Amino acid sequence: MTAPRLRTRRLDLRDGRVDLSHGAGGRATAQLIDEIFRPAFDNPMLDRGNDQAEFSVPAGRMVMSTDAYVISPLFFPGGDIGSLAVHGTINDLAMAGAQPLHLAASYIIEEGFPLGDLQRIAASMGRAAREAGIAIVTGDTKVVERGKGDGLYIATSGIGLIEGERSVCPASIRAGDAVLISGDIGRHGMAILATREGLAFESPIQSDCAPLVAPVQALLKAGLEIHCLRDLTRGGLATALIELAESSRTAIGVDEVAIPVTDLVRGACEILGLEPSYVANEGRFVCILPESQAEAALAILAAHATGSPPARIGSVRPGPAGMAILRSVIGAERILDRLSGEQLPRIC
Repeated sequence: MTAPRLRTRRLDLRDGRVDLSHGAGGRATAQLIDEIFRPAFDNPMLDRGNDQAEFSVPAGRMVMSTDAYVISPLFFPGGDIGSLAVHGTINDLAMAGAQPLHLAASYIIEEGFPLGDLQRIAASMGRAAREAGIAIVTGDTKVVERGKGDGLYIATSGIGLIEGERSVCPASIRAGDAVLISGDIGRHGMAILATREGLAFESPIQSDCAPLVAPVQALLKAGLEIHCLRDLTRGGLATALIELAESSRTAIGVDEVAIPVTDLVRGACEILGLEPSYVANEGRFVCILPESQAEAALAILAAHATGSPPARIGSVRPGPAGMAILRSVIGAERILDRLSGEQLPRIC
């Protein structure tokens, strides 16, 4: 996203809209970059004016992740597609125990998209990156014809660094491990659903969209033996537990009464016939580690909590292999299964 500065009439950020010339690679493209993206993402590597980012690689193992964001609506209580695109990718890196370093971003913009909204999203994206201590160092912008892009899509790729020889992955999960959750669940999915459908609850539900780097790094720096981390996105807590049980060939048992859910989210789910454990999140994760270290980990997570405090929700069992098991409020156990369809499309 680089271009020489132009002496021309400034973009109309109040009433102006993106047109096809903004994606043609000429003066209009340069002006879009110069007036919207450059100020939002400003950093030394981007300012070099290259079509790629050059940087030194520190000692350690590198981690890379990529994702695309097609959320509808673009703005929601607690965030927007810009902050979501940053948080989603750096959280994927953090779940490997990596410290995120740099991001790349690509925008696919529909002809007619309001320039003011584009500036607001870019500014949100830049702010989220700075707050996480990283930079958006390269990227691309494309414009598609009206009616072929649904406003705006963003794709981000990120790289991070794992120090030392630790291996934070499902293969490290062991029977007897404790299963912790970093906070209350279901807020992102319910915030999107309420905004999309115009539902009014007693109080607005705020998305939990947030970076997870700080709590994860705090756990690692404390010297805890973290076996596995998993952020809870599409499919929610239940799907994450199923995936981890299958990958580790263990059984993961959790207690429904221990899973933190706010009264507002629980009530909304009851009205809409949804189960909170399957509702999407964008700022929550599960942490699996030795039982002896559970209390120390909970104390660290509590210091970084946004929303309800963290909780221990269950433990890892030797079998039946590949099963996630929920103990209900009445004491009965049932096997969790994957969703058979799309509970809420365009959630991220």
